[in-house]
Amino acid sequence: MTATSVNTAEVAIVGGGPVGMMLALFLDRHGVKTVLFNIEQDTRWHPKGSTHNSRTMEHYRRLGISRSIRALGLPPEHQTDVSYFTRYNSHELARIHMPSEREKIRSVVAAPRTHQNFEPIHRANQMYVEQFLSGHVRTRKNIQLRYGWQVDQFTESDDGVVLQAHRVQQKNADNVDYFDHAVQAAQASERGPAGASQSERETWRVQYMVGCDGGQSHVRRTLGIPYQGHDNLKQAFLGGRTISSHLRVPDLITRCFSGRESWQYWVVNPELRTALVALNGKDEFLYWTRLPDGQEFNQQDILRSFQQACGLPLQVEVLGNRNWTAGVALWAEQFGSGKRIFLAGDAIHLFTPTGGFGMNTGIDGAANLAWKLAASVQGWAGTHLLASYQTERQPVARRNTTAAQQLARNVGSVPVADCIEQNTAAGEDARRSAGAYLSTFGEEFGSIGVQLGVRYDGSPLIAEDGAPPPDSYVSYTPSAVPGGRAPHCFFDPPGLLHRRSLFDLFGIGFTLLRLHSASDSGAALKSVAIAMRIPLAVVDVEDDEARQLYGRDLALIRPDQHVCWRGNRLPGDCLALMRQVTGH
Repeated sequence: MTATSVNTAEVAIVGGGPVGMMLALFLDRHGVKTVLFNIEQDTRWHPKGSTHNSRTMEHYRRLGISRSIRALGLPPEHQTDVSYFTRYNSHELARIHMPSEREKIRSVVAAPRTHQNFEPIHRANQMYVEQFLSGHVRTRKNIQLRYGWQVDQFTESDDGVVLQAHRVQQKNADNVDYFDHAVQAAQASERGPAGASQSERETWRVQYMVGCDGGQSHVRRTLGIPYQGHDNLKQAFLGGRTISSHLRVPDLITRCFSGRESWQYWVVNPELRTALVALNGKDEFLYWTRLPDGQEFNQQDILRSFQQACGLPLQVEVLGNRNWTAGVALWAEQFGSGKRIFLAGDAIHLFTPTGGFGMNTGIDGAANLAWKLAASVQGWAGTHLLASYQTERQPVARRNTTAAQQLARNVGSVPVADCIEQNTAAGEDARRSAGAYLSTFGEEFGSIGVQLGVRYDGSPLIAEDGAPPPDSYVSYTPSAVPGGRAPHCFFDPPGLLHRRSLFDLFGIGFTLLRLHSASDSGAALKSVAIAMRIPLAVVDVEDDEARQLYGRDLALIRPDQHVCWRGNRLPGDCLALMRQVTGH
């Protein structure tokens, strides 16, 4: 390819992690052509988060991939409990019981028709899901892939973005320690593609660009956008520099956990606080080690820490290590340039992993951004539509990062007496006290209000009608008050394995729900939508329980499944309504 060749797409996505791939898939669903750049040749085979919350599972469902993702991760009968030990071969302090995947599906089959958590949380490590998503995006004709390519320069103008990319020199990926990957990538971005031949460079012209390139985002730093938020936690665990180690330990379950298997295993004693996450339900685990300030990484220290946590010597194979900072709660001051360049995922918010909110918040944000980019590309967006991305999502970033840090603070303040491991009356009292405290941590692994309770109250795109329910991390109140996620209901009675969902009827664009047969036909709104080139589906839902949930005969649902208007009849000025909800 010559230096003068210019490639084109409608949207460029910089960063091929789960948020970048999901953004590409959302845009593909809207018919928008994208090019996705990823520094590495493929997804990184190193464990990260293992939580795909209920809202993320709903997003997977509308892309048609939720069942495939539920087949990943732990075996369906494997318990997803969280258990706490003094050491893995010793006293169990507390256990938070949570259902296996099979039990969760059974509960949905038996649930009442207005059950809201119809796509329950799923435990599958991100590395498995990223690999699946990577294979899936390769099947989509609207998505061009540039794996092993890095965007090093870009220029924004009134009518688009021109970017330069170069092919990245790859290292041997066998048993890699990933400590310096983000730093090296950032330095490479600043140095530029020195020595790259013309055949290793490409020029692209796009209408919009989105940086999904992580906490060290080259796009964000080039735009000069800083993070803001809360100071890092300074505590014994989940605060400060941390190493995530991918381990293979063939005898761990039989030697330590036989009959008391879990998804997460914690150690709490005066010497050590750490956690272990089951990956495949057999012999692979993710292990966390906090590095004391000023201490350099030494793999022998990791192995020594793991042996101390187990309480006995076990054969361990280290498959990889990754460096990160726990206890952060940060969000970007701006979510883009304000014109044609935007940011998503870790590029705009950094979490401590408690609660598993990070990737899920990023995917939900990508769902918000995707339809607004599609509207802008397709010509039906108002001039203020893209600005609403920050207006709506920055409060969510503040809310969710703060919630995750508070959960981490709770973990760091577990009372641990010096005698907690002793087989004495005092030791038993200490274990009982610690166990009672740890037993209150259930919401760290549930937090249904964080999962389903995101609202966009006060957004200029929302036609207000009624008071929203109070915000809560621990509970979710379904409400059709405009601004929140559309309330859910099944059309099939309990007992069927794959029940028809109201969400399955929503269109790719806007959806007008007619919840009473005598309600307005929606013809006036449909006529306005056609004139404005806004995709709109009119869906009849003759169902008393659904009508009770929505509290009105009509409800207008956005492409991201949030209610933006409701009423018993269409407004006299349907043009004004559609202009409002599309950012005019």
